[in-house]
Amino acid sequence: MLTRRTVLGLGIAGSALLAGGGWTASAFRRAMAKSNARISPDHSKVIAGRFGDLEYAEAGTGTPFLMVHGTGGGFDQGLMFAGLLATSGYRVIAPSRFGYLRSAFPADPSSENQADAFVDLLDALDIDKIAIAGGSAGALSALQFAIRHPDRCAALLPIVPATYVPDRAPARPWSPFQQSVAESVLRSDFLFWAGIVTMRDTLIETLLATDAAVYNAASAAEQARAREILWSILPVSARANGLLNDAKLAGNPAPMELERITAPTLAISLDDDRFLTADAARHIAATVPGARLVIYPTGGHIWLGHDGELFGEIENFLKEIGYA
Repeated sequence: MLTRRTVLGLGIAGSALLAGGGWTASAFRRAMAKSNARISPDHSKVIAGRFGDLEYAEAGTGTPFLMVHGTGGGFDQGLMFAGLLATSGYRVIAPSRFGYLRSAFPADPSSENQADAFVDLLDALDIDKIAIAGGSAGALSALQFAIRHPDRCAALLPIVPATYVPDRAPARPWSPFQQSVAESVLRSDFLFWAGIVTMRDTLIETLLATDAAVYNAASAAEQARAREILWSILPVSARANGLLNDAKLAGNPAPMELERITAPTLAISLDDDRFLTADAARHIAATVPGARLVIYPTGGHIWLGHDGELFGEIENFLKEIGYA
């Protein structure tokens, strides 16, 4: 989630790099060219749903699997996260949620409406029932999909869910000034790029909610995955509406009727996630009938050191329930 400290830091980083002149401009252009190529319309499709355009992309073949991205994502992040499933017999379908990339930002961008929009996508793809995973803030609409459309949900997999926890004090709302500053920062690709260049470890700890010590102790491959997740937030300007909406929905998540969920459910989190999603995962597992829980001790919000293990747990779970 976006914090006041992060917003301030991005502004300071951008101001510092403005003094870089020609080098700064050249490096920024190269980074943006790479980022824009990754989200090119050549890599995704758009359907017209009841809430406007909904972007999605696919990878792999086989049993369908809906991967819902987290804050700062889009279809590209969804494909990145579920890449291991796409190579092991699953047809990964990754939508861009409301306000991200080419997906519309409707008047009411609620988690409930986003869940209904997923149904429009399944109808367009002629898919009757699907397993759905939601990462971080993406778990909000994944849970609503399972609650509102039980006949379309084959399995529910909340991963590091940024969802409701009983008895947790609500976050202090942003002032109008802070909201204005956040909007300005998130609509500036330059400021976000400057932040990655000058304060990468800080962003890993704040935006990716993973201790720097965990990052430093991770394998080279896992460190590269963390950096890829951070860089993939660019162009942040194309994700700003979604990011700001996530700050509202996941900043103070509302309780849901979890007891109504009938789909087989596996909740996964990590004890050292700086967003404290392990508490949310435990609440889901304790409330959804028959749900299971996997908690890793370390790895932060992006489960460093557990990528293969985590998606292996998901694959084994899906096979066990006969969804493979």
